[in-house]
Amino acid sequence: MTDLEANLIGRVAVGDILRRSSHRYPHKIAVVQHRQGQEKSVRLSYEELNKLANRFAMALRQLGVGQGARVAAMCGNSVEFVIMLFGCAKGGYVLVPMNPMLRPDDAAVILNHADVTVLISDDVEKARELYRLMGRTRKKFFVIGTFPVNGISDGICPWEQFLDRGSQEEVDDVAIYDRDIYQIQYTSGATAIPKGVMTSHLAVVMASLNELVEMGTRSDAVVSIVLPMFHAGQQCQVFSTIMAGGTLVLVRGFEPCALLELIERERITKILLLPMMYRALLDSAELDYYDLTSLTTCVYGMAPMDQRTLQDGKTRLGAEFILGSGQTEAYPPSNVLPAWWTGVKSGNYWGVSTTLYDTAIMADDGVLLPNGDVGEIVWRSPMIMEGYFQDSKATEESRRFGWHHSGDLGYFDEDGLLVFVDRKKDMIKSGGENVSSLKIEQALLGHPGIQAVAVVGLPHAHWHEAVTAFVVPREDNAPEVHELLDALRHQLSPYEVPKAVIFVNQLPRTTTGKIQKHRLRELYHTYYRDHDSETGKTGQNGTASGRVTLASKDVDNDT
Repeated sequence: MTDLEANLIGRVAVGDILRRSSHRYPHKIAVVQHRQGQEKSVRLSYEELNKLANRFAMALRQLGVGQGARVAAMCGNSVEFVIMLFGCAKGGYVLVPMNPMLRPDDAAVILNHADVTVLISDDVEKARELYRLMGRTRKKFFVIGTFPVNGISDGICPWEQFLDRGSQEEVDDVAIYDRDIYQIQYTSGATAIPKGVMTSHLAVVMASLNELVEMGTRSDAVVSIVLPMFHAGQQCQVFSTIMAGGTLVLVRGFEPCALLELIERERITKILLLPMMYRALLDSAELDYYDLTSLTTCVYGMAPMDQRTLQDGKTRLGAEFILGSGQTEAYPPSNVLPAWWTGVKSGNYWGVSTTLYDTAIMADDGVLLPNGDVGEIVWRSPMIMEGYFQDSKATEESRRFGWHHSGDLGYFDEDGLLVFVDRKKDMIKSGGENVSSLKIEQALLGHPGIQAVAVVGLPHAHWHEAVTAFVVPREDNAPEVHELLDALRHQLSPYEVPKAVIFVNQLPRTTTGKIQKHRLRELYHTYYRDHDSETGKTGQNGTASGRVTLASKDVDNDT
């Protein structure tokens, strides 16, 4: 028996997920995409999708791209993206999924850092610019465009022409080992070069099984893919749905009415959205005009959901709500709050470890803490990253004391449920007290006049850091500052009440919806120094004074 034959018998590889499902459900629809301007939707069966993934893998080989080479995907949600997810896996290539909203200069930094050989893009202008930028320094760099072929410049190969190079026969001559790197995902952050998280084939396959167990996904599932597929949380839903033999309904961009129509038309059973998206659905004037009876499961994450939205969602959507959490470095979901706990527990509960995760709370000295004590959330799991690409120092720092360190603070309550307190870097040190920004945000989100909120600590001469709330008000029901502060005084300790409430038109976010608090800290770094002379000093008894400035300032999104 050859080494390749031995590998093929017992390997754990992402590409085998699709191959196996295509044998079980060859004629069943695997992927649906409604494209703007086209009357008919794109619908691919499992057999068709598998053949296209094979063609993708073999076409890369025909270009002379060797196994292990990095292939970047800089695209919105699309059938082509799904083909890439599995095609790279089948050929033993390393996928580098990237935010399509990145500026060309920023994208070039990642492409160079990851040593990317092939870029798949759906934006003709960015494709041209990146080909120009990368062509200066790299001898071998291919760009494949999934956009219409008209006007494509030299050096950029059209998608269909590229696929024509490859055979649709099964790729069965590639040895893939379970800890081989499947993808490198670059985390968003404040640093010039984001960290590249290396995820193995084993991690993705195990995460797919983990998600099947926790979410109960079956072959009759019809799952909407709304959040970007370059994000780990949404990506895992793609893999688990294909593993189960369900149907993916791809959505490019979130628009409440369009999603409601799609749920009715495709009989969608499961959706994954951010809390603010659920709020937008519930506030839609057209909500009651659509048949949503197919919907059984609503998954949310990445931000706390206020009780008003949660209760409205259960009642009006008629589905169970499940919280899933995790991070790029710990392929999600690491923890879930099952449906029977949502609404029962009050606070930012992450719930219980999923089937293949161990979760603990750790002190700075590596000691594991008992229930009730706040410390850093740490994990063990086969889904933990293999490390940061070309950053051994950061990798070692993340796995001190034999656990993966999340950078999040939390504790276990009396029922053994995990409660998220705050990001370590977002914990506010005010007047000698530790203040959870998340706790204040949850209190503010309970007000019907608030659409979104972010709480940060800003430099202050007396408090060291002053608790400061940035609020996006609802246009039709904007609250007054004194109204908000009076409500907070009944819910929070005096030192937790914000020293200022600042109204903004929008909050800086990534394209996956994460609020970028570091940008607020940068933009408003001198806020209290600049405003003390105008408003008088903030009261020193731990409560906000009556002369809190109500500022209005646009904040541009940083994608």
